[in-house]
Amino acid sequence: MGRALIVVDVQKDFCEGGSVPVKGGAGRAAAIADLVRDRADAYAYVVATRDHHIDPGPHFSARPDFRDSFPVHCVAGSEGGEFHPDFAPVVADGAVDEVFFKGARSASKSGFEGFTADGTPLADWLRARGVDDLDVVGIATDHCVRATALDGATAGFAVRVLLDYTAGVAADSTAMALEDLRGAGVALTGRPVVLA
Repeated sequence: MGRALIVVDVQKDFCEGGSVPVKGGAGRAAAIADLVRDRADAYAYVVATRDHHIDPGPHFSARPDFRDSFPVHCVAGSEGGEFHPDFAPVVADGAVDEVFFKGARSASKSGFEGFTADGTPLADWLRARGVDDLDVVGIATDHCVRATALDGATAGFAVRVLLDYTAGVAADSTAMALEDLRGAGVALTGRPVVLA
């Protein structure tokens, strides 16, 4: 059995100064980078997901509801779509084994809707390497972290969310997300950062 760490959407647009900022996102980016550096031996693999929008349809809106639609963010090739500068070095140093791009033509909140550059889905990539257990961290607890963890559990992985390494958009939606995760059998450790 192998354990993998999934780092969800630690991108500039989701941190302070980005187009859809989550308060505390930059701090989580630095903490996640430290986690990857300090605990690499705890994981057989470390992977990261990236929003990579080309034409996501109604996911982009001039009048977003911040549930299904949002302002323009993480456009493929844009500065905002890049990894946060506190996290990017661990990717450049090779501490991240693979990057999964999601949302080219849809909302795609879950990392399990993502693909490698050669088109391999996340679940297939993990299974091909004997991964059974997942730790999930990243941004945002109540959106893409939630969706990734739930889809991982549905796909048959044993999933744990490390809340100390997540940032939530709002207290109420984060609380609902945690209830959803518990209900799906996802283990939760630590406490989420919610600074909204």
